[in-house]
Amino acid sequence: MTAPLSQGSGSASHEVCRAARSAAPAASAAGSAPGAPGPAAGSAGLGRPSRGGDRTWLVALAASFWGISSIWRGPLSRQYPSLTVVFWEHLVLTLLTLWWLIPAVRRLRAASLRTQLSVLVIGAGSSALATVLFTAAFRAGDPITPQVLQKLQPLIAVALAAVILRERVRATYAWFAIPALVGAWLMAFASPLSVSVSSAQAALLALGAASLWAAGTVLGRAARAELTFADLTSLRFSIGFVTLAITATVTQTPLAIGWDAAGNIVLLALIPGLLALVLYYRALGHTPASRATLAELAFPLSAVVVGVAFLGAKPTGSQWLGFAILLAAVVGLAWHEQRSSAPAVVVPDDAREALATAGATHSAGDTAYALERSP
Repeated sequence: MTAPLSQGSGSASHEVCRAARSAAPAASAAGSAPGAPGPAAGSAGLGRPSRGGDRTWLVALAASFWGISSIWRGPLSRQYPSLTVVFWEHLVLTLLTLWWLIPAVRRLRAASLRTQLSVLVIGAGSSALATVLFTAAFRAGDPITPQVLQKLQPLIAVALAAVILRERVRATYAWFAIPALVGAWLMAFASPLSVSVSSAQAALLALGAASLWAAGTVLGRAARAELTFADLTSLRFSIGFVTLAITATVTQTPLAIGWDAAGNIVLLALIPGLLALVLYYRALGHTPASRATLAELAFPLSAVVVGVAFLGAKPTGSQWLGFAILLAAVVGLAWHEQRSSAPAVVVPDDAREALATAGATHSAGDTAYALERSP
């Protein structure tokens, strides 16, 4: 959920990224919501690990932090409006990254219009709105499904990158995307052949969050040409906070919370949020991508353990099957991209190249079209 500062307000810092072979640290921070589920296969394509010892265990630790976010987010979502929970979560994250904000604003003002629009969409959509949807999914459904469905983020990001960044997607991509969608369907519905509108609500909310976080990954990849990881992180949370404040005022959503909830919100922002994000990106530089991909399975596995052992979730047999199929498809895509001489997704090596490629296809004067179609 902070998609992967990921996974998301998937918890304040989950905005971590997940596009197979195309994620970069800054893109990640832009893509996930606070506390949002981590990078599902986002490590693929990050290149060789630097010297200093393997830190696969640290990737697994960070991913497991994303998985336990339901301990705090689930109860909060049932006690308060989703907007209220995410508002306070973003406030904590904004305060924690405040020292990055002034230089970030200075660099943003000097950046291109395309980058400025990308950051606006990342903050308002991929951070604020995505985390509200993710939190609402906990109220509407069980504590496991909203988190496991976030593993679709790399697949969604790849599809968006093909449109926005003009990355080439080969036919082999379908061999991973189709099983993943089947697995997601089985995972989302206890009775997959008898789906009602009400039973689909939680899944649609979770998929909406995954799509917005994936969009943040793609937009952040291009924005990384002009902004740093710290810039994107601080701007994402601050813009998200302002967006939530305005939305709460317009909708007259009550923002008052009890002192008993304050502790859970701080823990949600700190552990599945900033701490998980920092550990994850610190570890990636010392971890081979193939091992990191496996280590990231600690996220859905910890989500399942917490949901079953502590939150009373009882997945059906078909949901367990869907869980296995979805994880196999995502891991398979990551391994294929690492080892195949003809990867399913052909991406530019540099964010500047992606930005230039996308920019060459659009009119500089058409702001609305640029916002929709370009980074």
